[in-house]
Amino acid sequence: MKHFRHWKIFRNPNFLLESPGSSRKEVTDMPNLLTLLAISVSLAMDALAVSISTSVFLGDISKRQAFRIYFHFGLFQALYPVIGWLAGNTISAHLLGWNKIIAFVLLLGVGIKMIWDAVLEGEETQQKDPTRGILLMALSTSVSIDALAVGVSFSLLGMSIILPAIIIGIVTGIISYLGIQFGRLLGQGFGQKVSIAGGFVLIAIALKILLF
Repeated sequence: MKHFRHWKIFRNPNFLLESPGSSRKEVTDMPNLLTLLAISVSLAMDALAVSISTSVFLGDISKRQAFRIYFHFGLFQALYPVIGWLAGNTISAHLLGWNKIIAFVLLLGVGIKMIWDAVLEGEETQQKDPTRGILLMALSTSVSIDALAVGVSFSLLGMSIILPAIIIGIVTGIISYLGIQFGRLLGQGFGQKVSIAGGFVLIAIALKILLF
Protein backbone atom coordinates (compact mmCIF):
# COMPACT_ATOMS: atom_id res chain seq x y z
CA MET A 1 0.00 0.00 0.00
CA LYS A 2 1.27 3.45 -0.87
CA HIS A 3 0.80 4.89 2.61
CA PHE A 4 3.12 2.28 4.10
CA ARG A 5 6.00 2.60 1.65
CA HIS A 6 8.31 4.22 4.22
CA TRP A 7 7.99 1.23 6.55
CA LYS A 8 9.83 -0.87 3.97
CA ILE A 9 13.12 0.60 5.15
CA PHE A 10 12.78 -1.40 8.35
CA ARG A 11 12.12 -4.70 6.54
CA ASN A 12 14.87 -4.67 3.92
CA PRO A 13 18.08 -6.23 5.31
CA ASN A 14 20.16 -4.55 2.61
CA PHE A 15 18.92 -1.03 3.45
CA LEU A 16 18.85 -0.28 -0.30
CA LEU A 17 15.28 0.75 -0.97
CA GLU A 18 13.89 3.66 -2.90
CA SER A 19 13.71 7.00 -1.17
CA PRO A 20 10.52 9.11 -1.08
CA GLY A 21 11.93 11.37 -3.77
CA SER A 22 13.03 8.73 -6.25
CA SER A 23 11.79 5.73 -8.19
CA ARG A 24 13.07 2.18 -7.71
CA LYS A 25 15.18 2.44 -10.85
CA GLU A 26 17.03 5.43 -9.43
CA VAL A 27 18.16 3.67 -6.25
CA THR A 28 21.91 3.83 -5.71
CA ASP A 29 24.17 2.25 -3.15
CA MET A 30 24.99 4.26 -0.06
CA PRO A 31 28.39 5.96 0.36
CA ASN A 32 31.30 3.80 1.46
CA LEU A 33 32.24 3.60 5.12
CA LEU A 34 35.03 6.18 4.90
CA THR A 35 32.68 8.67 3.28
CA LEU A 36 30.03 8.04 5.93
CA LEU A 37 32.60 8.51 8.68
CA ALA A 38 33.77 11.77 7.12
CA ILE A 39 30.18 13.02 6.93
CA SER A 40 29.56 11.91 10.51
CA VAL A 41 32.65 13.62 11.90
CA SER A 42 31.91 16.87 10.06
CA LEU A 43 28.34 16.89 11.37
CA ALA A 44 29.59 16.22 14.91
CA MET A 45 31.91 19.23 15.13
CA ASP A 46 29.25 21.55 16.52
CA ALA A 47 28.25 18.84 19.00
CA LEU A 48 31.89 18.60 20.09
CA ALA A 49 32.18 22.32 20.75
CA VAL A 50 28.84 22.49 22.56
CA SER A 51 29.73 19.43 24.66
CA ILE A 52 32.97 21.08 25.76
CA SER A 53 31.21 24.36 26.56
CA THR A 54 28.41 22.67 28.50
CA SER A 55 30.84 20.54 30.49
CA VAL A 56 32.97 23.59 31.30
CA PHE A 57 29.86 25.46 32.43
CA LEU A 58 28.82 22.65 34.77
CA GLY A 59 32.32 22.19 36.18
CA ASP A 60 32.13 18.95 38.13
CA ILE A 61 29.72 17.29 35.70
CA SER A 62 28.13 14.07 36.94
CA LYS A 63 28.03 10.81 34.99
CA ARG A 64 24.26 11.18 34.62
CA GLN A 65 24.58 14.69 33.21
CA ALA A 66 27.31 13.55 30.83
CA PHE A 67 25.15 10.64 29.66
CA ARG A 68 22.20 12.93 28.96
CA ILE A 69 24.40 15.13 26.78
CA TYR A 70 26.10 12.53 24.59
CA PHE A 71 23.00 10.32 24.42
CA HIS A 72 20.68 13.09 23.27
CA PHE A 73 23.22 14.62 20.89
CA GLY A 74 23.74 11.22 19.27
CA LEU A 75 20.01 10.46 19.23
CA PHE A 76 19.01 13.77 17.63
CA GLN A 77 21.87 13.54 15.14
CA ALA A 78 20.57 10.11 14.09
CA LEU A 79 16.90 11.13 13.93
CA TYR A 80 17.23 14.29 11.87
CA PRO A 81 18.65 12.60 8.74
CA VAL A 82 15.77 10.10 8.87
CA ILE A 83 13.24 12.93 9.15
CA GLY A 84 14.84 14.68 6.19
CA TRP A 85 14.94 11.43 4.20
CA LEU A 86 11.26 10.67 4.85
CA ALA A 87 10.30 14.20 3.85
CA GLY A 88 12.35 13.81 0.67
CA ASN A 89 11.90 16.46 -1.96
CA THR A 90 8.76 17.80 -0.27
CA ILE A 91 11.07 20.02 1.80
CA SER A 92 11.92 22.97 -0.36
CA ALA A 93 15.21 24.81 -0.46
CA HIS A 94 13.42 27.77 1.10
CA LEU A 95 12.40 25.72 4.13
CA LEU A 96 15.86 24.23 4.55
CA GLY A 97 17.24 27.76 4.51
CA TRP A 98 15.67 28.30 7.93
CA ASN A 99 17.88 25.65 9.54
CA LYS A 100 20.72 28.13 10.08
CA ILE A 101 18.43 30.70 11.65
CA ILE A 102 16.88 28.13 13.98
CA ALA A 103 20.27 26.82 15.10
CA PHE A 104 21.54 30.40 15.55
CA VAL A 105 18.62 31.44 17.77
CA LEU A 106 18.81 28.30 19.91
CA LEU A 107 22.57 28.45 20.50
CA LEU A 108 22.52 32.21 21.04
CA GLY A 109 19.81 31.87 23.67
CA VAL A 110 21.56 29.07 25.57
CA GLY A 111 24.92 30.89 25.35
CA ILE A 112 23.47 34.07 26.82
CA LYS A 113 21.77 32.04 29.56
CA MET A 114 25.09 30.37 30.47
CA ILE A 115 26.88 33.73 30.71
CA TRP A 116 24.04 35.19 32.76
CA ASP A 117 24.11 32.30 35.23
CA ALA A 118 27.91 32.42 35.53
CA VAL A 119 27.95 36.18 36.18
CA LEU A 120 25.25 35.89 38.82
CA GLU A 121 26.87 32.92 40.53
CA GLY A 122 27.02 33.43 44.27
CA GLU A 123 23.96 35.65 44.30
CA GLU A 124 20.48 34.37 45.12
CA THR A 125 19.81 32.80 41.77
CA GLN A 126 19.37 29.21 40.75
CA GLN A 127 21.48 27.91 37.91
CA LYS A 128 19.51 25.91 35.39
CA ASP A 129 20.93 22.56 34.38
CA PRO A 130 21.53 22.60 30.57
CA THR A 131 21.33 18.80 30.54
CA ARG A 132 17.63 18.86 31.41
CA GLY A 133 14.37 19.96 29.87
CA ILE A 134 14.08 22.67 27.27
CA LEU A 135 17.76 23.67 27.43
CA LEU A 136 18.84 20.14 26.56
CA MET A 137 16.29 19.97 23.74
CA ALA A 138 17.51 23.32 22.40
CA LEU A 139 21.14 22.23 22.44
CA SER A 140 20.36 18.85 20.88
CA THR A 141 18.33 20.44 18.10
CA SER A 142 20.86 23.18 17.38
CA VAL A 143 23.77 20.76 16.93
CA SER A 144 21.74 18.33 14.82
CA ILE A 145 19.64 20.45 12.51
CA ASP A 146 22.22 20.37 9.68
CA ALA A 147 21.70 16.61 9.54
CA LEU A 148 18.18 17.30 8.23
CA ALA A 149 19.66 18.55 4.96
CA VAL A 150 21.88 15.46 4.76
CA GLY A 151 18.78 13.27 4.96
CA VAL A 152 17.07 15.25 2.21
CA SER A 153 20.19 14.94 0.03
CA PHE A 154 20.29 11.17 0.53
CA SER A 155 16.63 10.99 -0.42
CA LEU A 156 17.06 12.99 -3.61
CA LEU A 157 20.05 10.82 -4.57
CA GLY A 158 18.01 7.68 -3.97
CA MET A 159 20.24 6.45 -1.16
CA SER A 160 19.31 4.47 1.93
CA ILE A 161 19.33 6.26 5.29
CA ILE A 162 19.08 3.71 8.12
CA LEU A 163 22.71 2.62 8.35
CA PRO A 164 24.10 6.13 7.68
CA ALA A 165 21.83 7.55 10.41
CA ILE A 166 23.03 4.93 12.89
CA ILE A 167 26.68 5.67 12.09
CA ILE A 168 26.12 9.43 12.31
CA GLY A 169 24.44 9.04 15.70
CA ILE A 170 27.13 6.75 17.13
CA VAL A 171 29.99 8.96 15.92
CA THR A 172 28.30 12.06 17.34
CA GLY A 173 27.75 10.33 20.68
CA ILE A 174 31.40 9.27 20.91
CA ILE A 175 32.73 12.69 19.92
CA SER A 176 30.35 14.40 22.35
CA TYR A 177 31.57 12.11 25.14
CA LEU A 178 35.18 13.06 24.38
CA GLY A 179 34.20 16.73 24.38
CA ILE A 180 32.56 16.33 27.78
CA GLN A 181 35.70 14.79 29.26
CA PHE A 182 37.88 17.58 27.85
CA GLY A 183 35.47 20.20 29.16
CA ARG A 184 35.53 18.55 32.58
CA LEU A 185 39.32 18.96 32.72
CA LEU A 186 39.06 22.61 31.72
CA GLY A 187 36.36 23.28 34.29
CA GLN A 188 38.31 21.64 37.09
CA GLY A 189 41.57 23.30 36.09
CA PHE A 190 40.36 26.88 35.68
CA GLY A 191 37.32 27.07 37.92
CA GLN A 192 33.80 28.32 37.35
CA LYS A 193 34.92 31.58 35.71
CA VAL A 194 35.76 29.64 32.56
CA SER A 195 32.06 28.87 32.19
CA ILE A 196 31.63 32.44 30.94
CA ALA A 197 34.01 31.56 28.12
CA GLY A 198 31.85 28.52 27.44
CA GLY A 199 28.84 30.76 26.91
CA PHE A 200 30.79 32.95 24.51
CA VAL A 201 31.88 29.83 22.62
CA LEU A 202 28.22 28.92 22.07
CA ILE A 203 27.53 32.43 20.80
CA ALA A 204 30.54 32.18 18.46
CA ILE A 205 29.26 28.85 17.12
CA ALA A 206 25.84 30.43 16.59
CA LEU A 207 27.39 33.27 14.57
CA LYS A 208 29.49 30.81 12.57
CA ILE A 209 26.41 28.79 11.67
CA LEU A 210 24.49 31.90 10.63
CA LEU A 211 27.24 33.59 8.61
CA PHE A 212 29.15 30.73 6.97
